[in-house]
Amino acid sequence: MKKLGIIGGISWASTAMYYEQINRAVTQRLGGLHSASIVMESFDLATVAALQQREDWVAMDQQFGSAARRLKDAGAEGLIICSNTGHRAYDAVSEAAAIPVLHIADATAERIARDGVQRAALLGTRFTMSQGFVRERLEQRGVQLAQLDPAWMAEIDRIIYEELAAGRVVRDSQRKLKTLITELQKKKVQAVILGCTELVLAVDTRANVLPVYDTTAIHAKAAAEWMLADEEEARAAA
Repeated sequence: MKKLGIIGGISWASTAMYYEQINRAVTQRLGGLHSASIVMESFDLATVAALQQREDWVAMDQQFGSAARRLKDAGAEGLIICSNTGHRAYDAVSEAAAIPVLHIADATAERIARDGVQRAALLGTRFTMSQGFVRERLEQRGVQLAQLDPAWMAEIDRIIYEELAAGRVVRDSQRKLKTLITELQKKKVQAVILGCTELVLAVDTRANVLPVYDTTAIHAKAAAEWMLADEEEARAAA
């Protein structure tokens, strides 16, 4: 099993979901008392969020890059960033670590392309929805992304930073997101991408009018498969 480095704490709630889902996948695959080989660098979200709000991407790149180097020094053979918005620092992390970094949008795009989805809506922080670090990788795989109304973008961003990142799930916000998904279905959108790892706390992936892609679950599964790839090859050869 390869050792995975996790850059987390962005927020701790989504990091906890990653940790649980990766370990469950490893246990299900290998059985018995097996669990994932993981090293973690967990940020103070207040510090990272402050950098994001003032769009100090240079400082964020520096922090994430330093975390990547520490994880490599701790024995990590590959890395993941437990945040869609955190992938704004993907290039800095990849350069600093010089080991594989599994991109959340690549894993998601592969799944969506396999399902034949051509037009989707990307929900996330205002940075994820408007900048190219996630959008472009999805579009490169042929996924057309619907343009959201600016008022909806602002409200989704507010829900993420003021509620979900703090571990708060507000019923009124759940209703708003369900309303948005219904509106998107009327606009011929085929699926919704939860492009923020906390959004799954407020959106029921199984009870909506459109298919909902949970990037946290997709990314965690891809990480577990990467960790176990050599194990699977060895079993197949035997």
